[in-house]
Amino acid sequence: PPRGREPSLPAVPPSRPGFAERVRQQKVRLEWVRAEPAGLRGAVRVLNLAYEKAVSVRYTLNRWASCAEVPAAFQPAGPADGLTDRFAFFLPLAAAAEATLEFAVRYRVAGAEYWDNNGGANYRLRGRPRVPPAAGPPQDPDSTAWVHFI
Repeated sequence: PPRGREPSLPAVPPSRPGFAERVRQQKVRLEWVRAEPAGLRGAVRVLNLAYEKAVSVRYTLNRWASCAEVPAAFQPAGPADGLTDRFAFFLPLAAAAEATLEFAVRYRVAGAEYWDNNGGANYRLRGRPRVPPAAGPPQDPDSTAWVHFI
C-alpha cells in the first residue's frame, strides 16, 4: 500500500501572527514541510543578514547513529518583506518509508551558525502506512499533504 509520513508535532501555518518575529529573533525557522512518495519537501525562512549564506538540513533515520545533510536552494521568488529569504529542500526518503525521521535546519552566514532544531527537540516525522480513503465522497489526495511548523 502507499505510504506517508505523519508529523509528531502540531501543524501551525507560518501565516500565524508572530512567525516573522520568530525569524527575526532566531535567524532561521522551518516554514513548511510536505511528505511526498519519494521523500520530504520543505521550505526554510532565514533573516537576510548578508548576501552570502548557506542553508542545509541535517537529518537521521536511526536516532543520530548516522546522519546526512542536504543543501537547501535559494528561492529567488521569495518573501517580499525584504528582511527574509526563503530556501527550499528535499530529503530523499522513499526507501525508509516507515522509519522515524528527525531533522534540524542549519543557517551559516557572516561567520556565524544558527540552528532551528524545534527548541532542542528536533523536528520529527513518523513513517506510517497510508490508509486508503473510506467509501464516500471523493477527496482531494493533497488536501492534507501540507504540514506547517513554527
